[in-house]
Amino acid sequence: MSGPKPKPNEYDDIPGTIVFDAQRARKGYHLNQFLYSLMKAENRKEFLSDERKYLDKFPMLEEQKVAVMARDWNTLLDLGGVSYALAKLAFTDEHSYQYMAAEMCGMTQQGYADMMIAGGRSLDDGWRFKHEREGKK
Repeated sequence: MSGPKPKPNEYDDIPGTIVFDAQRARKGYHLNQFLYSLMKAENRKEFLSDERKYLDKFPMLEEQKVAVMARDWNTLLDLGGVSYALAKLAFTDEHSYQYMAAEMCGMTQQGYADMMIAGGRSLDDGWRFKHEREGKK
């Protein structure tokens, strides 16, 4: 299923924001099937005993499987994962949603909690668009 690359949406330029649109929903369909399968204890046990073998039951993209095994939360979002479905993977690893969110932000859990209790990130901090950071690290 190849073809012309879809035209980027304006919201694709917002840093820290991955919009779950129709295109991302299609891309993440099998990934999310896997994630929601982790709601059953027997599936969590099977997954943890041999992650690759369990993942191969789902017709996911290889990059999705690699991101699952690496617990690369932001890549999983970009590849069509639903944040609440990703929580099933975090819970399988006996981690909280807060743990996952902190990792997505590159923060400690305590730092993330403190930031949220203080009202979140300041609108004056950071950058407004991804294109402002092109070529910069």
